[in-house]
Amino acid sequence: MHSRICNAFSALIMRDYFGLRGLTNYHLSCCVNTLLQTFFATWEIGDLLDKWKAASVTEDSVPLQLKRVLTAMRRDHSGPVPHRDFLHSLDRNCVRLNTQHDADEVFLAILNFMQQQMDDKPLALEIQNLYKISVETYLQCSECPSVQTLTSYLLSLPLHVKEDHDSLEDCMTSFFEHQELKGINCCFCAECGKKTPSKQGVKLLSLPRILCVHLKRYRNGRGITRKLDCRVTFPETFDFSETLKEAFSTDFAQNDCKYTLHAVVVHSGSAVCGHYTAYVRNRENQGWYYADDSHMKRSSWEEVQTTYGGHHRGTAYMLMYRRGSKEEVQQPELSG
Repeated sequence: MHSRICNAFSALIMRDYFGLRGLTNYHLSCCVNTLLQTFFATWEIGDLLDKWKAASVTEDSVPLQLKRVLTAMRRDHSGPVPHRDFLHSLDRNCVRLNTQHDADEVFLAILNFMQQQMDDKPLALEIQNLYKISVETYLQCSECPSVQTLTSYLLSLPLHVKEDHDSLEDCMTSFFEHQELKGINCCFCAECGKKTPSKQGVKLLSLPRILCVHLKRYRNGRGITRKLDCRVTFPETFDFSETLKEAFSTDFAQNDCKYTLHAVVVHSGSAVCGHYTAYVRNRENQGWYYADDSHMKRSSWEEVQTTYGGHHRGTAYMLMYRRGSKEEVQQPELSG
């Protein structure tokens, strides 16, 4: 009895102290639990969902259940958040319970469900725009001035990871480097009237409020998927305009390219059997906290850095950055 009272009191102090709530692992839900913690740390999502009336959606609606979970995570009482209805709504939308999932795939699926299932389409677009990275793909002929371009967007930035020591800046530089297309890879040029050598690449048109980075740590070969535990360093803050000047299109017009890390999705284990946890930054005090299903504890930037990589360690798999300096991101700002 004394132990139960102490545990309840401890949980209440933890909730009142930093406003974060644990999430019970239910039918292998660690992946979704971790993403829910990152959505909660991305307070703009909850603020926008609070505006949604949800007048004509069913109980199976993923965004409706997400709205309810994020509201419950803000409530002033202790203990893990009831989120089974959200998990069952995902299950009924083919993100199955009792299955190990890829965090980036589930993240993108949830964003797509919000587009498909919200009856307030302008608000759904606002949510998508939080993450939308507008890019211009170009194909430049090497034998004439012809350039073909295509505008599209990404909701997360998929970065290839090398098999040795790497850094976020190096991964991004590689992503935006052009590729030489020669020989059998030559493309048809309408100006030249034939297949010619060319350069292909991607340029940034605009950066989002929330920049989601996916570190692609899995490799497929000979029918086997393996995970790369190699070291990938990443900063707590960075400025695109200083580190990736070559990544911008000539039509890029944003002034503020500074970003501050506010959530890290961590994967432990192998490609076929693993566990997800998260480090999230608190909205009020900007401190770091560690979420492992129902277990929450205070952390630090030094502990976050242990997820850079290495054998028998949890490794960062997704990074969530918010536009603005540490001081600026303490207050929400949804424009742009």
